[in-house]
Amino acid sequence: MKYIIVGAVAGGASTAARLRRLDEHAEIIIFEKGEYISYANCGLPYYIGNVIKDRNKLFVQTAAAFNQRFNIDVRVQTEVISINPNEKTITARNQINGKTYIETYDKLVLSPGADPIKPPLPGINNEGIFTLRNVADTDYIKSFVQQKNVKKAVVIGAGFIGLEMAENLHELGLNVSIVEMANQVLAPVDYPIAAILQEHIRSKNVNLFLETTVTGFEKSDKGIVVQLKDKKSIEADVVILSIGVRPETRLAKDAGLTIGNAGGIWVNKYLQTSNPDIYAVGDAIEFTNPITGLSMNTYLAGPANKQGRICANNIALGNKHQYNGAVNTAIVKVFDMTVATAGTAAKHLDKCAIKYQLSTTHNGSHAGYYPGAKQMTIQLAFTPTDGKLLGAQIIGYDGVDKRIDVLSSVIQRGSSITELTEFEHAYAPPFSSAKDPINIAAFVAENVLLNKTKLFYWNDINTLPDGSFLLDVRTKEEFEKGAIANAINIPLDELRNNLNKIPQNKTIYIYCAGGLRGYLSERILIQNGLTDVYNLSGGYQLWNACNSEKQMFENKNKVASTAY
Repeated sequence: MKYIIVGAVAGGASTAARLRRLDEHAEIIIFEKGEYISYANCGLPYYIGNVIKDRNKLFVQTAAAFNQRFNIDVRVQTEVISINPNEKTITARNQINGKTYIETYDKLVLSPGADPIKPPLPGINNEGIFTLRNVADTDYIKSFVQQKNVKKAVVIGAGFIGLEMAENLHELGLNVSIVEMANQVLAPVDYPIAAILQEHIRSKNVNLFLETTVTGFEKSDKGIVVQLKDKKSIEADVVILSIGVRPETRLAKDAGLTIGNAGGIWVNKYLQTSNPDIYAVGDAIEFTNPITGLSMNTYLAGPANKQGRICANNIALGNKHQYNGAVNTAIVKVFDMTVATAGTAAKHLDKCAIKYQLSTTHNGSHAGYYPGAKQMTIQLAFTPTDGKLLGAQIIGYDGVDKRIDVLSSVIQRGSSITELTEFEHAYAPPFSSAKDPINIAAFVAENVLLNKTKLFYWNDINTLPDGSFLLDVRTKEEFEKGAIANAINIPLDELRNNLNKIPQNKTIYIYCAGGLRGYLSERILIQNGLTDVYNLSGGYQLWNACNSEKQMFENKNKVASTAY
């Protein structure tokens, strides 16, 4: 058998290596239009920021080493320019000498990846404006920053790569601005999680321009002028475009393969395209989202590597290994904080008309009496009927990674918050608490599910019904430092002795700092005859973060932004 693989990074390289392990005698050829194979895309920003100092550490394998270990013909700087499915051939061009030639195949695997989006804005091709997608891009950016005495950087786009680049450029001592068209950073997470992160970003003296559109670029004596719609321009020495990527589907389209509704190469559950002898993996494909049932793309290394293994199994052993899709589990470090997500965000569940309930909790990363405990915030979205976990988001300083992995596993298996209430974790004071933050988050979610608590949310505050009673159950000291307008303060520990101050004929909306004292107060009131009682999910802390961000944006819109 002769296998040809187009693309030699995560998905393609994984497919090739697995095929060799399954079939020692097959002829396997990988075509890669770039100069390098199997490199660590996710490490590129950290090499630019000198966190990874040795460039060679970025390479999982070289072409020569891959060939020697796996006996695979690796042809770098060679682009496959067309496919003839009827003849089962590809045409390739050697980019060094320009020669083209034809190769036959028995099975073909497409792993062409995705291309960075580069809109046709005026001046976008000027010197000093870069995208970051491969090693060559990385080398250009690093060299430019070192040689041009760069002082100011603008990152356009506040996704995972954009934020990582902003952090690493900041660590190099640059004055960094982030420009994002949406009203928040990190589109995959919901606004409350993003709001907490935005506060942290600003605390690092990084300029954050949200709901801001870039209209073009101009060269100036000082460098690059980034023009903004309805705002004054920003001056920069270097600009990083991190607007997003789109699946590379040209080869597939030209070969007559089906392109799906999400714009990627359509594949079936065996990662087989519309042509039975052509498979596809990685960033270029689309598949059914296991939560929403809609077609989706994912641009993550983890799914691409797993797809490569499954694809090779199906090619070598017959179509027996199904790919069940991805729940888009992702994590990013942004300065001192970590943000992680798995499953589907509440805002996307809304768009898909999927019913859900939501809860937010705050807990320490480990036992509070052991030094170094840091707060983490966990948001869970789950079905209102059986508590099936649909989405999870976490932001914190420590231990975020291990919690999101547990939650991702529950989402993948279609399991529920009930399982999480009984989740047995490894406990010792340096690592967790007797009740892990996951347990606590699940306890709250289960109380919602069982109607033991009724929640209201940060964005409900301004639309509470007339005649509502807003009750702050924090201490008087906390209340005096800051409170929600029109709230009446009766601390939890004094509540039982002040029940006569709670109106019997009004809806009671309770809040505390994080939610726990509000819940305890809610239970006291309900068991004393009040039934129309709600607790603020995430408490004053979450409301304050979200409200502060909203107010900051509104205030900035009242006056024109100024250049610096």
